[in-house]
Amino acid sequence: MLLQFFCSKLAVGPRSLQTFRRSVSQGKMPLSRAHGKSFAHRGELRQAKRIVVKLGSAVVTRGDECGLALGRLASIVEQVAMLQNQGREMMIVTSGAVAFGKQRLRHEILLSQSVRQALHSGQNQLKDMSLPVLEARACAAAGQSGLMALYEAMFTQYSICTAQILVTNLDFHDEQKRRNLNSTLHELLRMNIVPIINTNDAVVPPPEPNSDLQGVISIKDNDSLAARLAVEMRADLLIALSDVEGLYDSPPGTDDAKLLDTFYPGDQQSITYGTKSRVGIGGMEAKVKAALWALQGGTSVVIANGTHPKVTGHVITDIVEGKKLGTFFSEVKPAGPTVEQQTDMARTAGRALASLHPEQRSEIIYTMADLLTEKREEILSANKKDMELAVNSGRMPAAMLKRLSLSPSKLNSLAIGLRQIAVSSQDSVGRVVRRTRVANNLELEQITVPIGVLLVIFESRPDCLPQVSALAIASGNALLLKGGREAANTNRVLHELAQDALSIHGVRDAIQLVSTREEVEDLCRLEGMIDLIIPRGSSQLVRDIQRAAKGIPVLGHSEGICHVYVDCDASHDKVIKIVRDSKCDYPAACNAMETLLVHRDMLRTPMFDQIIDMLRTEHVKVHAGPKFASYLTFGPSEVKSLRTEYGDLECCIEVVDSIQEAVDHIHKYGSSHTDVIITENEETAEQFLQLVDSACVFWNASSRFADGYRFGLGAEVGISTARIHARGPVGLEGLLTTKWVLRGDGHTAADFSEQGSMKYLHETLPVAPSLPGQRTSN
Repeated sequence: MLLQFFCSKLAVGPRSLQTFRRSVSQGKMPLSRAHGKSFAHRGELRQAKRIVVKLGSAVVTRGDECGLALGRLASIVEQVAMLQNQGREMMIVTSGAVAFGKQRLRHEILLSQSVRQALHSGQNQLKDMSLPVLEARACAAAGQSGLMALYEAMFTQYSICTAQILVTNLDFHDEQKRRNLNSTLHELLRMNIVPIINTNDAVVPPPEPNSDLQGVISIKDNDSLAARLAVEMRADLLIALSDVEGLYDSPPGTDDAKLLDTFYPGDQQSITYGTKSRVGIGGMEAKVKAALWALQGGTSVVIANGTHPKVTGHVITDIVEGKKLGTFFSEVKPAGPTVEQQTDMARTAGRALASLHPEQRSEIIYTMADLLTEKREEILSANKKDMELAVNSGRMPAAMLKRLSLSPSKLNSLAIGLRQIAVSSQDSVGRVVRRTRVANNLELEQITVPIGVLLVIFESRPDCLPQVSALAIASGNALLLKGGREAANTNRVLHELAQDALSIHGVRDAIQLVSTREEVEDLCRLEGMIDLIIPRGSSQLVRDIQRAAKGIPVLGHSEGICHVYVDCDASHDKVIKIVRDSKCDYPAACNAMETLLVHRDMLRTPMFDQIIDMLRTEHVKVHAGPKFASYLTFGPSEVKSLRTEYGDLECCIEVVDSIQEAVDHIHKYGSSHTDVIITENEETAEQFLQLVDSACVFWNASSRFADGYRFGLGAEVGISTARIHARGPVGLEGLLTTKWVLRGDGHTAADFSEQGSMKYLHETLPVAPSLPGQRTSN
């Protein structure tokens, strides 16, 4: 069904213009739009009920400007339909009639010319034919019906009805027509119909410059039309799609041009506009003007790219979900810096931090350790507030409450750990890894440097903040911290403590705490600003971050499925001790045992019975693997999956026939984290250590030893199961990379050519210890 409404022909009643003229003269919004309040933050866009989607000419048309971009349009229609079926009220302001009409008219002209030419020449062979310049109004007249028929066909696939409304500027300056338009749109929305609105380009006169009335925006293009309709209809959100990513502080493509995530009305003087898009009559300046007008009327606005092939399929739904796409217009400017500004500040201060003497970085860390003791009461008081809020919410599991809680003894342990890091930091940044004499008077060095800007995201573990801060300082890295809301008060105090310590050498901004409403997924998209993401939390958090990170490496592991294999030559006492510690010491840890592999010969032995008795005594719930279950007449039910991280007093027991079968099982179902063999057979143990491809492989030792502190690293930022850069517990060394420094004496590549006089030596030179006070930066 297609409903067509031509607003210029709607009946004009006897309503007086007196009230409207009064509002215009006073600079007020139109009568039908009461003063509203736009959303202050992106996250609130999820609450948007009534949404206007404006499709610019560059979005709707093909690159040759003759015809529509059908695939792109179909994707947009699908998203609008999805939101409409969620119960939202969707309206579309579309371009494309001129392009569609141009395609039709060119086809008709070519067909007509070919027929005339064939009749004239008596041949079917076509000669070169020139096309006349097509007038835009004629193209619009020819294209409107086809464009609307296309929309109708696409929306019909989702059982959604559409209606076309054509408007001109006069329809908004005549009070009765404006009221009729308002009434028609409300009725269509009430009937769950999607209005598709466009300027009536077949009759519209050319726009007159500077014709805006006070408080009223003239309909010069579809940007101003969309803004006017959004305000008239009290829309919650206007999404303006174009062929640019959003609003830049200077023309896109120029050096130093930065995409603005959020734009505030007071910032417009700092913007330099470029040229308009390849098609259409509105440029970015027109879009900003329309957006600000809509914002003033209480409608939130996002300008985004609707042509990018990687995001077009979900750009509208992502914006409504509050994701960081395009430029969001807001009247509420946050008190502090944006996360992009924080990242810039951290990188600048981080470079200064990396250039400090090693003793100065150590001094900062020692100061942090001292402040943990001096400000103990303030820290514990803030932590008490967080604990009370968490307990009162009733939503936090006991294990998370335990991680959230701080105590005097835990703060003392933290201070000791920080002092260990301070000692180890003396020989970190600027250490020479390799020296080579390339040729006479040409020496090459590979030296350690910081990675750059680290983003550490952690859940309900405030003790993580000083540990990671100390490691970042020791390695000369800038640091961006994103903690969970449940530890907000504690994190704030600990961050202030870290910045106070950094201030002693003027690098306070090197560590930043993200306290805005920034979503984790948005932070993971800051490609080019963040060099490494380190998640500290649940396996679900790590998986979410690994999926969300676009072009930024993630250091971590998504799962900790650790195995303990009991060989047929295992010692009874060692088995009981190691299995108990691996599973029961801290079952929520990523290095806790999740699967116990038992050699077939160990079944129905006193040792196996004692293992089962010990697990029962420790209240460990046992699940049977498929092979183990086949040996049982009754007992634990068969496990649903052998690839399960329980994170609790639960584990799976499975039977294997040989060490090779144990290794194969670990490779198939494990997560390459930590795996253990218990045996007295040295040959078997060495075979296991060599074959198992995990970050940590142990012989006769608990899986709980997979920890940076126990490895003597002082502290760790996490455990990595990746196969490049750092692997296993990652401490100070894992936060460093290297760069090459070449010292020559006027050497050129031509010197080493066949006609040159020099020869390569490539001699390995001894690496001298790092000198005190050695400086470098990345």
